[in-house]
Amino acid sequence: MDYVSALLPPFVMAVLFIAVIRVIIKTQGGANKAKEDAAVDAALARVEHGRQASEATDTADRAGGA
Repeated sequence: MDYVSALLPPFVMAVLFIAVIRVIIKTQGGANKAKEDAAVDAALARVEHGRQASEATDTADRAGGA
């Protein structure tokens, strides 16, 4: 019976891993895809806007200090 107790944890982990992968695959797309895409696009736009504002501030600081 030692082999059963030795094989049980890897078997359980494999089953859980397969379950997680199935959930990830099933939740891709669907009704919420547009909303998720819009949220990602908004987050990327905020990052890009922040980066452009930072560059403008750095440029203004260099021009004023020179």
